Amino acid sequence: MLSLSIILVLVGMASAQIPALGSCPDVQILTDFDLGKYLGVWYEIEKYFSVFELGGKCVEANYTLKDNTTVYVINRQISSITGIAMSIEGYAKFEGPPNESKLLVTFPSVPFAGDAPYWVLGTDYKNYAVVWSCRNYGIFNAKIVWILARERSPSVAVMQEAYQVLDRNKISRAYFIRTDQRNCTVNY
Repeated sequence: MLSLSIILVLVGMASAQIPALGSCPDVQILTDFDLGKYLGVWYEIEKYFSVFELGGKCVEANYTLKDNTTVYVINRQISSITGIAMSIEGYAKFEGPPNESKLLVTFPSVPFAGDAPYWVLGTDYKNYAVVWSCRNYGIFNAKIVWILARERSPSVAVMQEAYQVLDRNKISRAYFIRTDQRNCTVNY
């Protein structure tokens, strides 16, 4: 049983990186989510460590409506080691009612990753968004949190609003890593 739990945690870490004992904690999502206002480009400002973004800078995501129930997702980044621009395409669908901010994101080119939770915990749609992803693996859970912004260098006031969402949900800021958004002049 222990070896199976360890294997499940390692598989989970392919998509969610901060492991902990127990189930995913309860978090508060938006219940009046407006997908239309959320669409567009978001820049990653801070995040929990994730293998799939290792060495990435200038990380951004673009969300466009594919049809009434599907959002087209394209994530882009530049390798800080090689300078090569990379992207991955996928799609998101609502996990529940469309006014709740619980989506499931799938990147078909990623082996055995499956649908990843993408829950918007807070956003003002114009400046910041706080996104949560957590999966349960038996006696463990693994999570990632992102702070996104509409600008590559958001103001301190915007970041304080995002931090309030984290604090309200008792999400630790200790694991956050700042994303390098400097010198991002590459055309993807």
